[in-house]
Amino acid sequence: MENNILFKTVQDNINSVLEEIAAAAKAAGRDPKEIKLMAVTKTKPLEYAEAAYKAGIRLFGENRVQEMEEKYNGFHNDAEIHFIGHLQRNKVKKALSVACSVDSVDKYETAEELSKHSKVLGKDISILLEYNTSGEDSKSGFLNEKELFESIDKIRALGNLKIRGLMTIAPFTDDEKAIRESFRMLANLFRKIETDHPDLKIDTLSMGMSSDFKIAIQEGSNIIRVGTRLFGTRN
Repeated sequence: MENNILFKTVQDNINSVLEEIAAAAKAAGRDPKEIKLMAVTKTKPLEYAEAAYKAGIRLFGENRVQEMEEKYNGFHNDAEIHFIGHLQRNKVKKALSVACSVDSVDKYETAEELSKHSKVLGKDISILLEYNTSGEDSKSGFLNEKELFESIDKIRALGNLKIRGLMTIAPFTDDEKAIRESFRMLANLFRKIETDHPDLKIDTLSMGMSSDFKIAIQEGSNIIRVGTRLFGTRN
């Protein structure tokens, strides 16, 4: 696709999604400005990220370390690059060379590795804790509340990490009730962390993707992660 056609297509898609975000937020009695749109460029070449940046997007997500490194090393300084996939401990150092946030910390050991390398780099890193609200084996994330809260206490003792909030992926289903329950579970955990750890000042609830972000907004999400609706079917 030629660059000017690509830009127009991506720009139109972004505007369409932003309109839907605004409508969903207003219907839920929320301010649309509270909700950030993350462009997920998984499998898409750099040209797609550049088109989204040109259209005003500054928040980007990638879920493979090598692809993130190749695509975003040297990208625009004012863009926020978040790693949103399952992070293997042996790839932490490479992820930190590009990402300002890891939104998919699913166990204490990953946080421990992030802390170790962040200290070496002299870099503070934001993290979200991923919770498996669906219980599906194919998904990463903390599986129970006890494990989550025990890990929060341990992660807080590590240096150079800032717990910003929680992330989940809803079940892969057309059952709106199951999707809503997934998001509601995470929102309830978020509120419990706010109550139990007010000094953490968590501010991020990352829920919702191309197919379910309107439900996520109704349930309190303030970051939605959208790829297919912006860039088309993944390669």
